[in-house]
Amino acid sequence: MARSLVAITPAWPGAVAAALVLLLTLGTLAAVAWRAEWQGGLAAADWAAIRFTVSQALVSAALSVLLAIPVARALARRRFVGRKLLITLLGAPFLLPVIVAVLGLLAVFGRGGILNSALTGLGFEPISIFGFHGVVLAHVFFNLPLAIRLILQGWLAIPAERFRLAATLNASVWRMLEWPMLRAVAPSAFLVIFLICLTSFAVALTLGGGPRATTVELAIYQALRFDFDLGRAALLACIQFGLCVLAAFVAWRISIIDAMGAGLDRVVQRWDLRWPALDYAMIAAAALFLLVPLAMVVLRGLPGLMDLPPSIWDAALRSVLVATGSAILCVAMALALSLHGGALVAIIGVLPLAASGLVVGTGAFLIVFPFIRPADVALIVTMLVNAVLALPFALRAIAPAVAAVSEDFGRLALSLRLTGWSWLRIVVIPRIRRPLGFAAGLAAALSMGDLGVITLFAGEAQETLPFAMYRLMGAYRMEAAASAALVLLALSLSLFWICDRGGRTDADL
Repeated sequence: MARSLVAITPAWPGAVAAALVLLLTLGTLAAVAWRAEWQGGLAAADWAAIRFTVSQALVSAALSVLLAIPVARALARRRFVGRKLLITLLGAPFLLPVIVAVLGLLAVFGRGGILNSALTGLGFEPISIFGFHGVVLAHVFFNLPLAIRLILQGWLAIPAERFRLAATLNASVWRMLEWPMLRAVAPSAFLVIFLICLTSFAVALTLGGGPRATTVELAIYQALRFDFDLGRAALLACIQFGLCVLAAFVAWRISIIDAMGAGLDRVVQRWDLRWPALDYAMIAAAALFLLVPLAMVVLRGLPGLMDLPPSIWDAALRSVLVATGSAILCVAMALALSLHGGALVAIIGVLPLAASGLVVGTGAFLIVFPFIRPADVALIVTMLVNAVLALPFALRAIAPAVAAVSEDFGRLALSLRLTGWSWLRIVVIPRIRRPLGFAAGLAAALSMGDLGVITLFAGEAQETLPFAMYRLMGAYRMEAAASAALVLLALSLSLFWICDRGGRTDADL
């Protein structure tokens, strides 16, 4: 076995990557802590924002997990044509730009949406999607697929022998197998989704607002963009960071315990398959809830696609450039950290999970504001922050592959004096192209749909496509916003497909 990849590659790329991550996480946190107005304390509106943030995250996470349990159970119990495709599509909302999904939800649940049209046609009063229930609805839309995937993995991990044993003993599969699995899997899924909902700025920006529906991140945005109260924004950023750290720590402490033991990889046979109609109804309801808003984005966006103003295409070009730069930087940092290895690198790699994009953006704003006009560096800062925020996901894909190459070829490379760039070019990169492509595509898609940091820095000349969409929605130009959403959706999925496909081409050579 190779001593380590540090002996084969220089340490400075990993050190540079680690320094950038530390600057944009702990450095920006230090900036907001230094600028925060601690003496004045929190106003009543700030406490209301904290309560709303925590309460909507709790309700959203609880609903996502509770609704995911019957759907995941149905998918684990049933086999049907298109099952694999449906499970694959469950990962789409993670890549979907938030602002696009919000527009799709408005097309279904908004004042002029499908649901309200049906209600008014039947003589009922229309419902409003804005406020607490709208934020929760959007969060469930995004996180229900994630909860289904996490819980489904728990079901699929139960060995086939355990089902045979339950049938032999005439025991309840639910009490003997499924409930113990859920007690291990559901809490960690709940905490992960809770953390995601704490940092969901774009949902609160578009569907929240008002004194009763303001999250901490939305309060930070309002303090910077409208009041220009840097001290209050910094104080709220510290509060938000504390909430995220607490949630991340609890999620890290709670791990999935495998109490089922090992099996012989046999095909699972079930003898408790009653009520098939109920299972298929659960699957159909989840599919409709997730796919109808996306279909509405396409249907409403197509008619005005050719009539979009030139400013939208300029914003789209900026978004593509920012996303491309963010993906390249993210993959480069993940590769450098993976080559360096070590516990410290692992810790640095998860730091962005505890720092929300808006907190990092607030710290960056406070750092650059005394020296340069924030709008002049809006795109560069957005690219850097998006790259760092996507780093944990890229590391999860790249680090295991790099470790496997080190295990298989490190000793031979050292004996041949194959080090530095030669080792990377000849041995490492050809064998990790698949995870590299996937990580690049994921980073590009996440950056393409970002509506966080850019809102703090950009003016009209620097707006990206999600920000331009938000402006159109704020001006009630919903037809143009729908067409822009279709462009954004197509660009995000195309960037992911190009990067992921590029990583698969000749990946085994």
